[in-house]
Amino acid sequence: MNKFYGTGIAIVTPFQADGQVDYDGLKNLINYLIDGGVEYIVSLGTTGESATLNADEKKKVLAFTAEVVNSRINLVAGIAGNNTAEVVEQVTAFDIAGYDAILSASPQYNKPTQEGIYQHYKAIAQNAKLPIILYNVPSRTGSNISADTTVRLARDFKNIIGIKEASGNFDQINQIMRDKPKHFLMISGDDPISLPMIALGAVGVISVVGNALPRQMSDMIRKCVNHDFKGAEQSHYELVDITRLCFVEGSPAGVKTALKQLGICGDTVRLPLVQVSEYTAGLIVKEISKF
Repeated sequence: MNKFYGTGIAIVTPFQADGQVDYDGLKNLINYLIDGGVEYIVSLGTTGESATLNADEKKKVLAFTAEVVNSRINLVAGIAGNNTAEVVEQVTAFDIAGYDAILSASPQYNKPTQEGIYQHYKAIAQNAKLPIILYNVPSRTGSNISADTTVRLARDFKNIIGIKEASGNFDQINQIMRDKPKHFLMISGDDPISLPMIALGAVGVISVVGNALPRQMSDMIRKCVNHDFKGAEQSHYELVDITRLCFVEGSPAGVKTALKQLGICGDTVRLPLVQVSEYTAGLIVKEISKF
């Protein structure tokens, strides 16, 4: 279970100027993150623009990522969707070589009831070969995994090992932390509130900003996990402005701008996403230079 303590990175998928996957850029980024001291990488999460990759591209990106990581750190695969049968098919067929868990976001657009969400994850849990991390991100999916549903899933399925919680609702977070089984992991899905979430018992973060600043993010989170909140405080506040800028015109466009400035990979995103405005790009470049 301690594989997922600390800093996970929801890694971007670099693209060439023509929109094709930039595997050289992806290799650069993976090595940059490992050198930056992160504990694990999440491939093809929301930040990886998985919604705009076709099935063949996803398969290639997942395989390439595992090859480059080469067991140096832990690795999580993002597999999600709003068609439960299709998600079950994907997790059943998934080549688990090199991967330690699956991160699966709650179904988007359909707006299922809590029972629907439970049955969705039940079907995944009964077919997955790897442990599952739930992902609750109501701002994107249009529905919330309630605390009761999260705890019910955690109690009913031993292979559902944690949740990436990005609701920002501390009342909900408090209830999950109070009622969950001891083994079940709470992971922050919001960079700016990771410190207070860890203070309540979360074990780390799956970060977006950490793509650009892995050393700063992982050092700060490590201090939090070790209960050195005073030591983490300065780094926490230093990351406030760059975090805000990376999200002000949508993710991952902002953090890709930072990565381009750092020389790691380009800033191309796929439609319907677009690159950040020249004004915001200038602010990101100025802020990232401080690090």
